[in-house]
Amino acid sequence: MSSKPEQPAETGSGAHFERRYWVDVQHAHHSATELMQYIQCNVPDFSPDLLAEFTKSKGTGACLEVGDEFKIKILGPWNGDVRVSELGADYFELVTLESHPEAGRIRFSVSTHASLPNTIRFEIHSWARSRDGLVAFTYDTLGMGKKVQQQTWETFCLRVASYSGGLQLGPVHVETIKQNDSETNVTQDA
Repeated sequence: MSSKPEQPAETGSGAHFERRYWVDVQHAHHSATELMQYIQCNVPDFSPDLLAEFTKSKGTGACLEVGDEFKIKILGPWNGDVRVSELGADYFELVTLESHPEAGRIRFSVSTHASLPNTIRFEIHSWARSRDGLVAFTYDTLGMGKKVQQQTWETFCLRVASYSGGLQLGPVHVETIKQNDSETNVTQDA
């Protein structure tokens, strides 16, 4: 069975979106590396099945390997496939494959907080455009896919914070940078 080709952001349509979702946890029961290793071996457990159900379609082990692929059953009219493109001790990255509603990539990472002691930050950072004009219209103009996507990644962050066993410092933070050809808009939700 041949794999679908990757769908990079430059092949998409409409505005380019950079999105960040992050949560800070103090006194986690696991190091950043231990936490990421667990996430890499249990990705489907952190995603809300009703919104985005991850099923491994290529790859044999429970833990992620570069080249593994997942089918994602997404609430709404579109499902999508992703491939593990990069993998490290404190991060992994997925790229969208042909027919995914978005064209781009998304990185999941855990790091030591820059200024707070005994604190780690879990972050999901994506760079994407809509696959085509219809998806751009329903996602950006009507906002249909945006709510499902935001809820999915906020839940993922909350589940990571909960699994860490530490004290979650505030809500999941959300930042969206929308870049059109002539302007850049940054919005933050807390």
